[in-house]
Formats: sequence, C-alpha cells, structure tokens
Amino acid sequence: MRTGLIDVDGHNFPNFALMKIANFHRQQGDTVEWVNHLDIYDKVYKSKVFTFTPDNTTVVQSDEIVMGGTGYKMYSDLFCDDTEPDYSLYPQYSNACGFLTRGCIRSCDWCIVPKKEGKIRAYRDIETVLQGRRTAILMDNNVLASDHGLRQLEKIIDTGCKIDFNQGLDSRLVTDEIARILSKIKWIRFIRFSCDTASAVEPLLKAIEKLNRFGVKNYRIFVYLLVKNVSEANERCKILKRLGVNPFAQTYRDPENKIQPADEQKRFAWYVNQKAVFNATEWEEYRR
Repeated sequence: MRTGLIDVDGHNFPNFALMKIANFHRQQGDTVEWVNHLDIYDKVYKSKVFTFTPDNTTVVQSDEIVMGGTGYKMYSDLFCDDTEPDYSLYPQYSNACGFLTRGCIRSCDWCIVPKKEGKIRAYRDIETVLQGRRTAILMDNNVLASDHGLRQLEKIIDTGCKIDFNQGLDSRLVTDEIARILSKIKWIRFIRFSCDTASAVEPLLKAIEKLNRFGVKNYRIFVYLLVKNVSEANERCKILKRLGVNPFAQTYRDPENKIQPADEQKRFAWYVNQKAVFNATEWEEYRR
C-alpha cells in the first residue's frame, strides 16, 4: 500500500503522530512518503497540531484521507500509539522527541490537555525516547506531578543526556528536593515554566528562589507568559524582567468560541519577544 503524509503545520518541529504512523505502515511493508500532489495514494494522513494553522486544501489523489490532531479538534487516541516514532521523516532534527508522561492534574480553561489526554499517567522511559541519541525535546504537560516523571528525572541525570521540557514545568510543584534534581539536569538551553495569571507569580518566584539556592542562574530560566489582559500581563512581565528571567509572550486564543487575539495583545507579544526592543524600553514607552 502506498501511504502519504501531510504535516499541515509545516516542518518546523517533528510531528510525533506522523512519525508513529510512518513506522507503523513501514512495519506492514507499506511505502511511506510525504505527499506529492501529482501522485496517487492508497491512504493519506493529514495531521494538524495548532488550531490557528491554515488547513492544507490542495487536492490529494487518494482512496482514503484520514485527518487528525488537536488542530482539527480531534482528541481520540492514536491507533498506533504503542509504535515508536520513525525519525527518518525529519532528518534535519538531531534531537529525540517524545513524552515521559501524558495528561495533567490541572484544568486550566485555556488548555485542551485535560480533554485530550486526561489525568497524569506514566507513558515512556527516557531511554526509549532517546533511542541512542544524547539530547531530547520532551513535550510532557506536567512531568513534576507524576512519581514516574520524577523517577525519570533522576534517570536523566544518571544518563547524562541533555533535555528540554518545551511545554514548561509547573512551578507550584517545585519543592526543595525537586529544585535540587532540576539543578543537576543538563539542559539544552533553559528550564521552562509558565506564568499565565497573576496568581501564578508567587509560586514562580518561590520556585526561582529555590533553584537559585542550588546554583541555577535566572538567565537560564524561561517563562511562557499568556497574554489576555495586556495591562495585567505587563505587570507579570515587569517582575520577570527585573529578575533577568526570559519571558515569552503567547496571545490568548479560544478556538471553541472563535476568539482570536486582539491587535494590542499581538503588539504586546511582539514587544516582549523581540528581545532587543524588550530590553531597551518599557511597554508604556513603546506603545506610544
């Protein structure tokens, strides 16, 4: 069977589902390739991660087209989830990628993880994710909430690999012991957290203080900043700026109710994320 794949979001980061689907079909003896719109396929898979990504509407010649992913608001389990990913799809990426845990203990109203993955549970071992590589981008939503996840952090230290939790860690769960563990991990670049509301500031500051005691410098800390009310987001941002922490602003979206970012939200996010501008001026001055 000839199988075609479409990464609707582009190739900016490996599509984990398509990597698993590719491996599954190759194990069945099928041919697998990125779709060439001039060719004919027995089956084509379209995967879309982000709701704001425009759909690929180019005509595809196939007996069957299967669409899936969060971007299509499709949250069902992948039929071949037990299959390991096929990295040959993305030869330009040297890092391993995957999950140690799935799900989350939180129910943030802007997050689809509770609906998509449910409560926190063990998923993979770090050595299974690495597949012989020495670096890994881990996409866990709340690894610190899982006993399995904490054991995996210890194992990461023992293996000496470098990692990045690109979805961020939960600062509310950072105890002194967890701060000690995090300080011993080799990070690809940053330790990432989020600070999406005013109530998240205090636990984040406490987590940073604990990490500082174990030698982690503030410039190694990266914080996702949700932008809903610009004035309130700016107050959070000022605190991070004074500490020398790296903020990254993300505008609030609500695809269920078709709410898109306002112009001021987008402008504020641009200001925060352009570091030369951000470091040289304050928002109140920049917006004039």
